[in-house]
Amino acid sequence: MDFDLSETLTSALPEQWALHLTDGVSALIVLSLAACAALLLHALLYRVLLARIEKRFGMTRSLLRRARRPLSVAFVLASLIFTVPRTNLDRQVEDVIEHAALVLLIVLVGWLLIVLTNHFADRSTRRFNLDVDDNLGARKHVTQLRLLKRTTNIIIVLVTAGAALLTFEGVREYGVSLFASAGAAGLVLGLAARPVLTNLIAGIQIAITQPIRLEDVVIVEGEWGWVEEIFATFVVVRVWDRRRMVVPLSYFIEQPFQNWTRESAQVIGAVTWNLDYTVPVQRMRDKLNEFLEESSLWDHDVANLQVVETGEKSVKIRALMTARTSPRVWDLRCEVREKMLEWLRDAYPQALPRMRGELEVDDARQSGETPSDGGQDRNETRDQQSERSA
Repeated sequence: MDFDLSETLTSALPEQWALHLTDGVSALIVLSLAACAALLLHALLYRVLLARIEKRFGMTRSLLRRARRPLSVAFVLASLIFTVPRTNLDRQVEDVIEHAALVLLIVLVGWLLIVLTNHFADRSTRRFNLDVDDNLGARKHVTQLRLLKRTTNIIIVLVTAGAALLTFEGVREYGVSLFASAGAAGLVLGLAARPVLTNLIAGIQIAITQPIRLEDVVIVEGEWGWVEEIFATFVVVRVWDRRRMVVPLSYFIEQPFQNWTRESAQVIGAVTWNLDYTVPVQRMRDKLNEFLEESSLWDHDVANLQVVETGEKSVKIRALMTARTSPRVWDLRCEVREKMLEWLRDAYPQALPRMRGELEVDDARQSGETPSDGGQDRNETRDQQSERSA
């Protein structure tokens, strides 16, 4: 030890103050002054570096801003490592502080790794635009980057926590005994960690195979919605009525579901009508093309109208149409359905569904002739029945 900072502090103070200073108080003052000096030095260097780095080095400036807090902790930690051996603290207290500094150093390394991971992942994500209609490639890359970022962060946290715990002698001995036994305790821990590990592995699988991506249109458990966010262990699905479904990542690996935008955002929409047999099918087909040409939602790809089913009282007519996205297809279907109903009501009201009935009039009654013998026999039979009842 070159010199004792506690003694230096005591000699620098007035004698009446120095007499009341214990070793612990003087060491605490020295450590506090060292930490404040480290924070002041960090703030000064941070401002100088930020001013010197030109704006065109946006990546470096952004990384410097993100790393500001962990770097300030690093400066304080360095000041403690330098100062503690140069105080008159007891050896036991010094050992405790050194152990705490070691744990803090491990946490600091993990923190810096998370900062670096988030910085480079977010930097790469900004290159892709999700606001355009045809964003399949952008959604693919953004999904991969976000999933890998969150999975990496969880792994860093777990490794950092494990490394910090292993610095304690008791935890280290327990870990050795646990690995040595490899019995019921290991089985219990494995079963307890199974859901977390399953979803973490599912997250890696989804990042590679990509059965779903951000903003995919999916049907999960009968609910239609968009993949709003993909976290490390679960997915948030935004349902059409603004509800949110939280689904484990493993669901999309183990269970069947519908993905309407897996390969393309374009979707075919169908509109059906149940109409009378007198409906003019060709006129409806021409009118459908006219409505689609007028609509800004149609993408000029598919336009089709067919009679797909005939029933006892009506026929079913189906129209197919496409749009660039599923929300636009929904609006286009509603628009075509409304316009076609209005046109049928005004131009061909007889084509709307109706009930038919046939009325037959007896020729004898219509000509005014007397009833036939059969009618007389029926009258006689009714008279006989009335006499028996009397």
